[in-house]
Amino acid sequence: MAYDAALDALKSLLGDRLSLTQADRDLHGQNETWFAPAPPDAVAYPATTEEVSQIMKICTAHKMPVVAWGTGTSLEGHALAIHGGLCLDMSRMDKLVELYQDDMQVRVQPGMTREVLNTELRATGLFFPVDPGANASLGGMASTRASGTTTVGYGTMKDNVMGLEVVLADGTIIRTGSRARKSSAGYDLTALMLGSEGTLGIITELTLKLHGQPEAVSSAVCAFDTLHAAVETVQMVIQMGIRMARIEFVDAMTAQIFNKMNGTDLPEKPHLMIEFHGSEAMVAEQSERFGEVVTEMGGANFDWATTAEDRTRLWRMRHGAYPACIAYRPGCMGLVTDIVVPISRLAEAVEDTRRDIDAAGLVGPILGHVGDGNFHSVLMLDRNDKDEFKRAKEVAAKMSERALSMGGTVTGEHGIGMGKLAYMEAEHGAAWQVMGAIKQALDPLNILNPGKMVPDQTKAVREAAE
Repeated sequence: MAYDAALDALKSLLGDRLSLTQADRDLHGQNETWFAPAPPDAVAYPATTEEVSQIMKICTAHKMPVVAWGTGTSLEGHALAIHGGLCLDMSRMDKLVELYQDDMQVRVQPGMTREVLNTELRATGLFFPVDPGANASLGGMASTRASGTTTVGYGTMKDNVMGLEVVLADGTIIRTGSRARKSSAGYDLTALMLGSEGTLGIITELTLKLHGQPEAVSSAVCAFDTLHAAVETVQMVIQMGIRMARIEFVDAMTAQIFNKMNGTDLPEKPHLMIEFHGSEAMVAEQSERFGEVVTEMGGANFDWATTAEDRTRLWRMRHGAYPACIAYRPGCMGLVTDIVVPISRLAEAVEDTRRDIDAAGLVGPILGHVGDGNFHSVLMLDRNDKDEFKRAKEVAAKMSERALSMGGTVTGEHGIGMGKLAYMEAEHGAAWQVMGAIKQALDPLNILNPGKMVPDQTKAVREAAE
């Protein structure tokens, strides 16, 4: 094996927390969507920051690639070891390090998931709001600059991470940011690490901003006769300044899938799902104003989720949209893609995407976090139909090109990984070369998640993705 010396040194450091079994390697070579499996040479399970530092020193000495792994829920092949090497599974670094209740902050290890964190915070009156749907690890969410259903009300990971502890490629341990609410001291290295997908360093601790649990919560779902009316309603609500915690869009096909997979009886039409947080008076006022807009826009079948159980059921159904779509067409694989456009172009972008999917003869529901202009398509493909896969790739390419032509971005939350690398130059221009220079400065041997994010990796990623 090419990395025998490195593996011997890692075995001495970690003992049975270094796994070479085929089953473990295969598990960490899988992904949620259509990319081919890429097992690493070994899987390490560090327990401390110091161990991560020692691991990186060993891997640097032997030029062994290192790919960090959270829960494996990413959708663009971020955590695939396409050049082999070591998979660094952070699941055992999953503790709440310290809670600063008066400051509404918490320090956590990267392997803790968002659901576990909020369970531990339940008695404090605080919660962490970023909600990508999957029970992802907080380190993985930071690495992909995740967002989700609550972004319209609470922001993305960028808005809710105050500082990080990061191990660099050579094993150096650094801290970025602080617990202060603002700073003008030097480069914003926290922001640099967020969304870097493990190409610049390994996150070993996060300081997160918390929020107070709302006094009142109100959720609802409503149907529209046309896709345009539903999306235009979102635009109007935002322009009116109605404060929402969530506003989600699902198209008619998604409603049909929900009915079949969840036993619901939604009209098979486009729907909006909405939630308000705040005081009793504030929630009542915002709900009433929203209802007036829906009526004006022709919305119907307005159904308020009046109990906590009803709200949980509603959002569980939304969060389960991807597995529901895959189960809807048994044996299929998903090609999932997301884009973001300015709110003023949202209805046009969604309608054009719907036409492209239908014209290509594909099965592909559209849904998304339309409160921030972000929507997704889940293209459900026959694994053995190469022509169907080709048509799906063409539709995904049109979506990305459309987003850029409208002044948007090729991904709002899925990240770049392997699937969106080919669009980085078109979106960023000369700034993409600057990203490559930063990567070179921090990881000159290119051992941190090689084949991802930066210019000189394009060929290797394209070959792996084909």
